[in-house]
Amino acid sequence: MARGDAAVNPPCRLDDYRWLTGDEARRWLDWLAAEPGSLVARASRLRKRLSAERVHLLLEQVELHRRARAKFAHAERMFFTPTRLEQATDQYVAGYKASRFPREVPLADLCCGIGGDLLMLARRGPIVGVDCDPVMVLFAEANLRASGQGGAGPWRTEVRVEDATAASVSAVAAWHIDPDRRAGGARTTTLAQCRPGQFTIERLLGECARGVVKLAPATEVPPAWSERAELEWIGRDRQCRQLVAWFGGLAEHPGRRRATIVANDAPRAVRTLVGSEATRVPRTDAVGPYLFDPDPAVLGARLLGALAAEHGLAQFAPEAAYLTGECPASDAAVACFEVTDVLPFDLKRLRGLLKARHVGRLEIKKRAVPNRPEDVRRRLHLRGDASATLLLAPIAGRVTAIVARRWKESKRAE
Repeated sequence: MARGDAAVNPPCRLDDYRWLTGDEARRWLDWLAAEPGSLVARASRLRKRLSAERVHLLLEQVELHRRARAKFAHAERMFFTPTRLEQATDQYVAGYKASRFPREVPLADLCCGIGGDLLMLARRGPIVGVDCDPVMVLFAEANLRASGQGGAGPWRTEVRVEDATAASVSAVAAWHIDPDRRAGGARTTTLAQCRPGQFTIERLLGECARGVVKLAPATEVPPAWSERAELEWIGRDRQCRQLVAWFGGLAEHPGRRRATIVANDAPRAVRTLVGSEATRVPRTDAVGPYLFDPDPAVLGARLLGALAAEHGLAQFAPEAAYLTGECPASDAAVACFEVTDVLPFDLKRLRGLLKARHVGRLEIKKRAVPNRPEDVRRRLHLRGDASATLLLAPIAGRVTAIVARRWKESKRAE
């Protein structure tokens, strides 16, 4: 049974998972995807032909395929478990990460899971994937085949059942590892509680210095890593997806921090900011004509100062991490807003202002204030066809309402 999914899966045998990745199950999955009518009716038909465990696996894949479309273009041909889908690197971030690896040399992906990173690394050169869970090895092999890599691609691929704590990388040119952050059951941001932990990672680095460690964005990184590795926070769709530590020749800026925002056509559309967390952010007492909301990857990397220096911006609410400036900026690292009003947060006054402007579509953002956007929206009684953005932040100890328009949207409207 796949790690982390015991609470939601019935007691399926390994043979059931082998069946799931085979031709017979594929015909049933195609039928479920194409057959009209309710899923309940189709499930009833399945139960007349298959065991309860296999019916569950099929129906679970249908739901997981739907959820996986945001991560994988060929989700319908792939295989997942709920936990491993959540943990898997999406194809866009994985494509960017793989682009930083050398080409046409042997690679390894340890703790490969369902193969999110493995699929993209397999496009760089011959690769071996390792996971201690035999179900994940089955799924990774099937997902490689679905992507055209499993035996049909230009490079040799192999996936095997092996504990990463005992694995060797002495025969590869570079390697990637995704330690299990739920080894103790609950998610952790402490490397010491991951499996494999720092001891194994250091051993692997001793065998091959070009290593990459995928971590949760909030992981407490060992102080020595901050000096010898390049720490990169990677974001997509305004979410900080992961922290990656690049070692050896894979580190382009050892000892520095990097924030990278990946678009859906990565690795081509990538915005990268490199700097030091020690760079100070200029302060101001007033909100200027434009307000900037930094991408979570920038905040995760603590590179607000580097971003502010690049665009000549200042901070008016240190707790909120919003920036302001005199000129707009088109940059994937920030969302830019044209400010129309700055006023104390007073619902009656704000309601009157939005009513006068016929605002019926209101985006509400907030930082470092207790107000809940859903409660604010409900009490504003919005009516009208116009749109706006409301940003709530503390200024001089008071909750302040900033009414604005997204800059790109406001330019198109003119």
